[in-house]
Amino acid sequence: MCEIPQPETTTVRKRAEKLREEVDSESKTRVYLGPWRTFLVGLSVLWVVFQLYFTTIGTMEAITLRAWHAMFLLVFCFILYPGTKKEKRIRKMPTVIDLILVATTIYVFSYLVLNYPRIALSGGFVTPFEDYLGLVAIVLVFLAANRSAGGLVWLAAAFLAYNFFGHWIPGTLGHAGFKISRLIGHMFWSSQGIFGAGIGVSATYIFVFVLFGSFLNHSGFSNFINNVSLTLVGRSPGGPAKVGVVASGLMGMINGSAIANVATTGSITIPMMRESGYDPNFSAALVAAAATGGQFCPPIMGAVAFLMAEFLGVSYSVVLLAAIIPAALYYIGLLFAVHLEARRLGLKGLAKEHIPSAWEVIKKEGHMVAPLVSLLAIMALGYTPLFACVLSIFVTIVASWLRPKTRMGLKKIIAACDEGARGAVSVGVCCVIIGIIVGTVSLTGLGLKFGYIMLRIVGPGELLKAGMMVALMSTILGMGVPGIAAYVIITAVAVPVMIEVGSAAIPAHMFCLIYASLSNITPPVAMSVYVASGIAKADFTKSGLLAVKVALAGFILPFFFLLNPVLLLGCAPAGTSIFTIIRTSLGAVVGIYFLAVSSQGWLLKKCSLVERLAALAIAFLSIDPRAITDIVGAVMAVSLLGYQYVAVQRERKQIALG
Repeated sequence: MCEIPQPETTTVRKRAEKLREEVDSESKTRVYLGPWRTFLVGLSVLWVVFQLYFTTIGTMEAITLRAWHAMFLLVFCFILYPGTKKEKRIRKMPTVIDLILVATTIYVFSYLVLNYPRIALSGGFVTPFEDYLGLVAIVLVFLAANRSAGGLVWLAAAFLAYNFFGHWIPGTLGHAGFKISRLIGHMFWSSQGIFGAGIGVSATYIFVFVLFGSFLNHSGFSNFINNVSLTLVGRSPGGPAKVGVVASGLMGMINGSAIANVATTGSITIPMMRESGYDPNFSAALVAAAATGGQFCPPIMGAVAFLMAEFLGVSYSVVLLAAIIPAALYYIGLLFAVHLEARRLGLKGLAKEHIPSAWEVIKKEGHMVAPLVSLLAIMALGYTPLFACVLSIFVTIVASWLRPKTRMGLKKIIAACDEGARGAVSVGVCCVIIGIIVGTVSLTGLGLKFGYIMLRIVGPGELLKAGMMVALMSTILGMGVPGIAAYVIITAVAVPVMIEVGSAAIPAHMFCLIYASLSNITPPVAMSVYVASGIAKADFTKSGLLAVKVALAGFILPFFFLLNPVLLLGCAPAGTSIFTIIRTSLGAVVGIYFLAVSSQGWLLKKCSLVERLAALAIAFLSIDPRAITDIVGAVMAVSLLGYQYVAVQRERKQIALG
């Protein structure tokens, strides 16, 4: 297979992983030697078997499954994640403190598993001893989150403190306060706190799909994606950058972690972009933006789709349909930005010898598309996403055996189980700790109080004003927080308000998801940009601003589908024709193109300030779903193209004349 030579790939990858560790707590794990390494691998396999069995053919009460899942998460967290920043990561065994924490975790959560049926039958009555156990459990959750969830633990601590000190807060946000026993009962002995919807999705969808992504990686799927991307867009102007967009998008929708995506695909695509002539800052910005979009890109959406379906009480297919057009427009916008930047710089595509033959890719690696085909096909037949994903894991193993190069033997299968289990720990612990946040919102009525305050500022029907406030809040609360956790936090507070103002449920949820995801590239935190700029040896601030610039479509589109959900398939007002949906979608593509023209300053030639403003006006008019704005936008677009075409022809004649 023809591939692009990358003599410094190993060095770049090491630097990428080091940068990732600085901002992503998920990657700061210990490395064990000797018996403990073997023990952890065995425990990972046991966890995988347990989860796959009880999320498919096995039966277990929801709260019991969540308790077992939380136990595994905390045990792995205390063993894998260092207790201090200065601790050596290579070790022979955990510390004494870690072992005490592990033993305490097993005791507390086992007690809940064994005694929850009795407590439920008694109407939630618990003894003083059980109150102490609940308090210990909450402390354990915070200790685990402090190791693996980064800054999210401080946000959870602030919410927890609100339960105690709310009676000192004057006005609407204040409350009468709660006894410690009431708080513990709500947070631990019920399904409203730690064992709420967040860990429910972690115990099912998130774990299984993270595992699925691990099996895809070990089967050679990532190499297949890279070669497919090269085949599709490698030879077009700005080919290396377009490869980065396509590859990052395909990987991002599976693994759901923008930072991990940047560290893996970016270590290959960023050097390619720099060698082809792209500015380091632009290279870093583009890869960060492309990796971030994977969190709302179907069919998997980094497992957020299933959490959204759970919140909305609808099937997964409804969420998938709604996300298709916004995600497609986001990536089309990135490709347009790349293309126009390449035209501006006069860059060409990759040489033919660096592009693999499409037929060769299909012949040698085409079988690796079987897992994704099976996933979608099984769900289309009416089976649950969980069943489809588990079955697709086995399809991945079978498909890998069709070629010697991709064949997964026992060692690879065990390695995939181990990597998948470890990969689920960080995001799982985040889902546990956000139970404290969501539990606080439900116990104190904070969501209703915040909604009341917002409704005093925003009147009924003022969706634009409400959207601006929620967008700002989403960006702030999402900074430094994994996409799934950010979405849950923002949804608990903002979605009820948006619905009260006049939004439909799905557009409100999709709005919050996209803005929560885009906080990964929004300065001043922008963790994805930090890793990408480190790989590219670029300026972090400039890269962050450029990331917002190239991803501008992602910041603008949510407002249009919030005001008019025609752009969300399945959410259009009753009576909307297919013709209207097609016209609106094509108009949005035109709008996205002229948005890229405005941001990059290039159409057929360099744009003046007036031309860039005109392109921006065309973009807004074309994205707007109304027919009249599409017509006005089309007239302006033809006029601008005609004006630039005449100017280009005039310049060519002048050059020809000497």
